[in-house]
Order: sequence, then C-alpha cells, then structure tokens
Amino acid sequence: MSITLILGGARSGKSRFAQELAAKHGKRVLFVATGEPLDEEMKARIDTHKQSRPAGWRTLEASTNVAKALRGKLGDAEVVIIDCITLLVSNLMGDENTDVGTWEKKVTAEIKNLIALLKNSKANSIIVSNEVGLGLVPTTPIGRAYRDILGMANQVLAQNADEVYLMVAGIPMALKGCTNEKT
Repeated sequence: MSITLILGGARSGKSRFAQELAAKHGKRVLFVATGEPLDEEMKARIDTHKQSRPAGWRTLEASTNVAKALRGKLGDAEVVIIDCITLLVSNLMGDENTDVGTWEKKVTAEIKNLIALLKNSKANSIIVSNEVGLGLVPTTPIGRAYRDILGMANQVLAQNADEVYLMVAGIPMALKGCTNEKT
C-alpha cells in the first residue's frame, strides 16, 4: 500500500490534513500517537488531538519502538496515521548524556524498521513530521543535533514515501507523487 508523508511547521495543519486524508482512504483507522503527557501543557495538547479524531478510530500509544508496537496491532486497519515523527525523535534522544552518533543510530534504526513494516502492510500509511530546517539555528549542541537528526529522518521517510506534502498555513503543497486535488 502507499506511504504518505506530511511535513510542515508547528500549527501548519499537518494533523488535520492527515485526518482528512485518512477519512478518504478508509473507515478503519489506527492512529499511532508518539507524544507523552510529561507536563500539563502536553496533556492538554494530547487531549485536544484526541477530541479531534473520530470516535471509531483506534489509538495506539507508542513513544518509541513504533514498528514493534504496531506488529500485531494493525488488525483490519485500512489506514495507519503516525503522529508524529518529531516527538518520536525527541523521545529517542531523551537521554541527554548520549552522544550524537548513538542518537543517529537509534533514530536510523527506528525509521528503517518503521518503513519496512509499513511497506509490507496492507494498510495505507500517513506519517506526520515537523520540518525544522527552515527556522533559526538552535543555540545549543543538543538542539542542533536534534534538528539535524530529524532532518535526516525526514529525508529517509520522503525517499521511501509515495506521496509527500508540505503544509504551509493550512495549505497542502504537493512535493512528490501527489495528485492536484487538495485532499
């Protein structure tokens, strides 16, 4: 089946667009949430995201090892949404004492495992990730490493995706393999 990658900045409409695409591709949707409610603000964001999804969609929470968590959970899903790679990479880099090379290996392995699983799935897949390479250069070494590693992950995902969109101000811009339709 197909893999669609949706990139964009914060609050660009990525998740909304992913949900619209999913609704068009099937009724049986498995939503994979990578966020963790580590503070009150994040809890509120997660609650808002939950409320925006149709009640009939299944949810799988997997902050790391997404491919492993998905095995056996796909069931009869016609569409899988993974929202989002941005938080997945952050979760994988959670140990600030780890060196950049180790983080790169962890993220690369996670992304490769995820792609392999999705390519062999019967479900269409929609992956959401932030494009962080267009902003200011982070002031800390960890911030720069995060930006670079997420950028690398996005490149690998885009290379393996059938369709890639860039969201700008709520408007999907087709980058790869997309039809001219808005959704």
